[in-house]
Amino acid sequence: MTSTLSTRPAPAPPVLARPAVGPPVRTRPVLRTGARRRRPRLLAPVVVVLGVVLAVVPLLYLFSVSLMGRNELVAGVLVPSDLRWSNWGDAVVGTTLTQAVLNSVLAAVGGALLSLALALPGAWALSRRGTGGRTLLATVMSPWLLPPIVAVVPLLTLLRILGLTNSLLGLTLVYGLVNLPVAVWLLQAFLHRIPGEIDEAAQLDGAGPLRVLTSIVLPLAGPSLVAVGLIVTLLGYSEFLLASFLTQDAASQTLPVHLSLLLGERVAEYGKIAAAAMVGILPVLVIALTLQRRLVEGLTAGAVK
Repeated sequence: MTSTLSTRPAPAPPVLARPAVGPPVRTRPVLRTGARRRRPRLLAPVVVVLGVVLAVVPLLYLFSVSLMGRNELVAGVLVPSDLRWSNWGDAVVGTTLTQAVLNSVLAAVGGALLSLALALPGAWALSRRGTGGRTLLATVMSPWLLPPIVAVVPLLTLLRILGLTNSLLGLTLVYGLVNLPVAVWLLQAFLHRIPGEIDEAAQLDGAGPLRVLTSIVLPLAGPSLVAVGLIVTLLGYSEFLLASFLTQDAASQTLPVHLSLLLGERVAEYGKIAAAAMVGILPVLVIALTLQRRLVEGLTAGAVK
């Protein structure tokens, strides 16, 4: 009796997938966490100290010059041996220094407010509506890049027609118009960082363009307005060329013009000039320290989303 044996085929060996062949992967060396943190910690104090030195040393030297005599200044002395506080009295008492500082503050602040009032709608139109595109923005900025001397004769003629020649009001109007392009340029960059969905939501609720601008955009752009206003104020406060041509009387002259007249005397008293300059710096320091928080908020607005 024969028996048939059933044989099963042997299972096939598994097919191993070949690894994909590609270009070699370059790996960057892994830096230690301590090394990454150590560099910013060492660099930050150096930058802060350098910035403080660059800002404080000129003021300290100016204060030192205000206490010097003419011979010590010519000799190149850094710290006077004999403190002459009389320079401060000569700079303030019996002069128009306080009136010149007040005129500079009024003209600069008034011009900044006028620039902001005109620049906010224009910057909003450029940022939200895209009016004119980059061509219009470049056209607005182009007059501000020209030398100020080219605008002296037209401005003087315009003020003469309006009857504002040699007046503080006319100088304030000129500052507001001259610094308008830079205010528009800075504000449109700040407004561009505000989400446009906020405007669209207000418009869906029935708010018109003027209501959106005054009730929505204006509160959100408050810190930016403070920052731009401070920059424009400093530009007007330190302006010399237009003020020297447009103001002739002592009652309307600004601080830079007053300081230039002190330098134009037969014998220049540099201690008196330095003391007058220190008095003129005080309003700027007070404004900067008062608005420091708003200034930082405005400059960093939109930096972190």
